[in-house]
Amino acid sequence: MRLRLNGPTMGTRWSVQCDGAPDTDAKQLHTTLQATVERIDAQMSPWKPASDLLRLHRAPVDSWVELPAEILEVLARALEVSRLSAGAFDPTVGALVDAWGFGAIRDEPDAQAIRAAGERADCPAYQSLELEEGAGRVRKRARVQVDLCGIAKGYAVDCMVEVLQHHGIRHALAALDGELRALGNQADGQPWAVALESPIAGLRSAHGVLELQELAVATSGDYRHFMQVGSERLAHTMDPHRAAPVRGDVASVTVLTPTCMDADAWATALLVAGPGEGLALARRLGLEALFLLRRAGGLVELGLGRFAARSASPGG
Repeated sequence: MRLRLNGPTMGTRWSVQCDGAPDTDAKQLHTTLQATVERIDAQMSPWKPASDLLRLHRAPVDSWVELPAEILEVLARALEVSRLSAGAFDPTVGALVDAWGFGAIRDEPDAQAIRAAGERADCPAYQSLELEEGAGRVRKRARVQVDLCGIAKGYAVDCMVEVLQHHGIRHALAALDGELRALGNQADGQPWAVALESPIAGLRSAHGVLELQELAVATSGDYRHFMQVGSERLAHTMDPHRAAPVRGDVASVTVLTPTCMDADAWATALLVAGPGEGLALARRLGLEALFLLRRAGGLVELGLGRFAARSASPGG
């Protein structure tokens, strides 16, 4: 029996396709999935004043803050990816996000706020936060503002998959915005077909198709969430080394990993790192990644792992 469930969360929608037993309680499954993503959002949202994330933001430096196990797990992984990527992925760019107009405080760039945020951005994320997961607490070692938007949606997808497994589902595709994870294959044995979106602003079309089986995928790019300021288009992803929105010829980066949390974080890290350092980093860590680069003749693909066969061919 094929079920299709969905609901609102994190400013977008979650969805699940799954092949369940005839006696699967679809209503209860939907209720549990909705509660799961709402719980993650309540902990990690930079938009909800009562979120655990903003409680951490308001806490004084060197003051321990007790946090739920889920947000501590995400923080720990975010700091590890930050360390491994030499800061390309940075969960402490919250002040920059707000200063450039992509957060909850303002809807356009503020030069004074950008300068102030940039001055505070010289401390590596993995040195500015201290976690004690066993004790369920964290403290800031510097005046930083945490932002988990580059990893929280992927983690929410992983939590959705756990819910599905708990309900005895063995064949499913869970998605939240551009982050997806396949649980097994389809009941007929076929992998789940997922569209790889074409990185063209204002146009929703497929660049290609991926087949997923027990695998997660996430894509980061500059073509969906951006702001137009005069003739310049500002991407929502921050480059912590420049204290500014990411820019360059990388239109998007797609990453395949076992967990969606890792795919989400690494897609962001590689987008920020760019085609040179990013490709070298992905190769060193054994990541399967596809870079789509804008060139005069169109899109060019650079890929690793199962994407390698597509590498350096014109996009289309």
